Amino acid sequence: MAILGFQFVFSLVMFSFFQKLSPFYSFGRWLLSKRIVRYLHPTDEELRSLAGISLGGGGKGRGRRNEYKKMLNSKSKSDSFNVPRNVPIQLESAQVDAIDLLPLHFYTDYQWLVDFSLGAAIVYFLTEIYFALSPHRIEFNVSILWCLLTIGFCLKVLWSQMLLYFKVEEGGERTLCLTFGFFYLVVAMGILVVGNDVLEFGLEEGYDNFSGNAVKFLKHQGVESHGPISLLTFKIVLAFICSFIGAFLTFPGLRLAKLHLDSLKYAKENLLKQLALYANLLLPLLIILSWVKPIGRDIVCGHNWTFTNRGAVINDNAFDNVRLLIILLFFVVRLLLLPTHMQSHLNLAHEKVEQLKKESGKIGSLELQKMVARVFYYLCVVAVQYMTPAILILFLTFLLKTLGNYSWTAVLGESVTAMWSSKNASPGLVAPPASTNATTNMESIVETAARFTWALDGMRNIFTPLWYRGLLSLLSWWVCFSWFISTLFGLMYYSQIEKA
Repeated sequence: MAILGFQFVFSLVMFSFFQKLSPFYSFGRWLLSKRIVRYLHPTDEELRSLAGISLGGGGKGRGRRNEYKKMLNSKSKSDSFNVPRNVPIQLESAQVDAIDLLPLHFYTDYQWLVDFSLGAAIVYFLTEIYFALSPHRIEFNVSILWCLLTIGFCLKVLWSQMLLYFKVEEGGERTLCLTFGFFYLVVAMGILVVGNDVLEFGLEEGYDNFSGNAVKFLKHQGVESHGPISLLTFKIVLAFICSFIGAFLTFPGLRLAKLHLDSLKYAKENLLKQLALYANLLLPLLIILSWVKPIGRDIVCGHNWTFTNRGAVINDNAFDNVRLLIILLFFVVRLLLLPTHMQSHLNLAHEKVEQLKKESGKIGSLELQKMVARVFYYLCVVAVQYMTPAILILFLTFLLKTLGNYSWTAVLGESVTAMWSSKNASPGLVAPPASTNATTNMESIVETAARFTWALDGMRNIFTPLWYRGLLSLLSWWVCFSWFISTLFGLMYYSQIEKA
C-alpha cells in the first residue's frame, strides 16, 4: 500500500495551484481591498494655504498615495515648516486599493499567512471528506502537516512582531512583554495544578497513557527504560511554553481591545453590528468556560440534574464536538468583522487631527504628515495582530479533532455515529512477515512500505488519541485564555484613558 498515495499528490497539486494563483488573486489582499477607507495626509501646499504661509519657491507637493515608506523613514527636516496645531485641516479619504497595500509594513507576512491558511483549510476539509468516505484508517493524514506548518507560521509572525517591540528602547513595550510573560508563567503553573474535575483537559491521563505505552514499546525493542520525564517536569516545561505563548499574545490582545472600543463608537446607531461586536468579544469566554467541567459539561450534559428525568441536552461525545464547532463559529465571526475593525483603526488618523485642533502651539509639517500617514502604514501590522491568534486557535482545533480522533457525526447522535463507524470500519494492521529474498524490485518496495507503515502504527500506539486530546486541549484553551485575558487588560486600560 502506498504510504501517502492520493493525499500526497493532492497536496502537491494544491500547493502548486496556490503558488501560481497568488500573483493574480490573494484572499488576504481581497479582505482589505475596496472594503475600507483610508485618510490621505495633507500636502505641503494644502498646509501652507491653510496656515497662510507663502509658497516661496517650493511649489511641488509631497506625494500621498504610494510614498508612505519613503516619507516615514525620512529624517530630514530641511523642507519642513511649522503650522498652527489648530489649523482647519479636512483630511481627504480614498478607498483602499490593492496597490496601496504593497508598501505597508508586514504586508507580505499578512498576505502569506492568510493565503496559506486558506489553502491549508481547504486541504484539511477535503482530506476529512476523503477519510470519511474511504476506510483508509492506516494511511497517514497529510493534512496534519499542513496544520503544523500553519501553526509554525503563526508563531513565527508573532515572534517577529515581539522582537520589534523588544528593539524599542523607549515606550515600555519590552517591559510590558516581560511582565505579561512572568504573569502568564505564574497563571500557567496554577492552571496545571488544577485537577481534571475542574478543567477537563485530560492531561494527566494522556501523559500516563503515553508514558506507559512508551515503556512497553521500548521493552518490546529490548531496551530497558523507566519511561520519559516525570509528570512534574513535563508540567514545568508546559508552563514555560504557555508563558511564551502568553507573551506573544500580549500586544494582539491589547490591540483587539482598542479596536473593539473604537468599533463600538462607530456602531452606536447600528444595533446589529453592536451585537456582533459583543459576540466577537465574548465568544472566547464561552470557549474558555466550555472546558470548565462544573460549568460546561456537567450543566449541558445534565450530570448534576436532579429536577428532571428528561435527560441531558446533549451526550458527552456530542459535547466535545460542539465545543470544537463553537471555535469554528468564533473564527468565522472574527473573520467577518475584520473590515469593521480595520476601518476603526484607519479612523484614528481623523481622530488624531481633530484632537490636534484642540491644542495650542505649532507643529512641524513633516511631523503632522507622518502622524496621519503612519496610521495607514501600520494597517497590516494591526491586521496580523487581529488574525494570527484566531488562525492559531483554528488550526490547533483542527489538530485536536484529527489527532484526538473526534467524529463530527457525534453531534447528530449515537445511532448515526454507530452506523457510520460500522460502515467505514477497516481491518487493523498486521505486522509484516519476516524478510525473504525479493525476486523483483516491486516486491522489495512493497515490503519496505509495509514495514514503514507497521513502524508508523507502532508510534501511534505510543502517541494515542488520549495523549493528543490532553495536550492539544490545553494548548487550544490556553491560546484562547491568554488572548482573552490580555484583551480584558486592554479594555480596562483604554477605558481609563477615555475617562481621563
